[in-house]
Amino acid sequence: MSTRIAHLASRALIRVSGPDARPFLHNLLTQDVETLSTGDLRFAALLSPPGRLLFDLFLLGQDDGVILDVATDRREALIQRLSMYRLRANVTVDALDTPVMAAWNGDAEGFIPDPRTPGLGGRRYDGAATPNATETDWLAHQLASGVPASNDMIVDKTYPIEADYDLLHGIDFQKGCFVGQETTSRMWRRGTIRNRMLPITFDGPAPAVGTEVLNGELRAGEVMTGQDGAAMALLRLDRLDGPLTVDGRPVSVHRPDFLPEPAA
Repeated sequence: MSTRIAHLASRALIRVSGPDARPFLHNLLTQDVETLSTGDLRFAALLSPPGRLLFDLFLLGQDDGVILDVATDRREALIQRLSMYRLRANVTVDALDTPVMAAWNGDAEGFIPDPRTPGLGGRRYDGAATPNATETDWLAHQLASGVPASNDMIVDKTYPIEADYDLLHGIDFQKGCFVGQETTSRMWRRGTIRNRMLPITFDGPAPAVGTEVLNGELRAGEVMTGQDGAAMALLRLDRLDGPLTVDGRPVSVHRPDFLPEPAA
């Protein structure tokens, strides 16, 4: 199968540089930034103090700082948030115009492997690759891999563990403090996660975001974003057994490879 390459217009870049760049980000984000080597790519988030998702991020290590890969429509808000936290830290925060590219299926030479789960492909930040696919194609591949997209996360409402960040290498629970750590660590330590984002399939067009998924007459979750025949849904794990429907249509739930099997 030939390699697919897409320009991700929905993603944009920020450079955080200066002597304090790594400790500054390390104390804010869910990921270990202090050990991020030049050229390494990690998945992370910036949470609200109560532990809800504000920004989903990729972190690319550089000699003089870190590049942040963030949703385009959230970049200015992130720059403002980082400026609020900066205080006396010796850092500079700048927007970059370099495009974000993704490659999947086949040889992704020149792309950095996506850190979330094997099979997603890679990302590139130099604008040197030529697209032969669309961002819609990329989103379909990501959904088929069971990985939530940025638009599946409701700002300041979704918890990162509900969006599978703990399974997608987006949280380092050994690193120490980060914004929202108390709630996030408590959910993880208890080990009883009630809700997870999982891909679902059905016949026909995707239901509207927020449409209920039902188990009989019981609410089993809600649809996030999707396309014809498939969508991401936030589902109650204790209501997956039995016939599920959405808009009266039968629904199948697919367990991605990174999701552990339920305890017997």
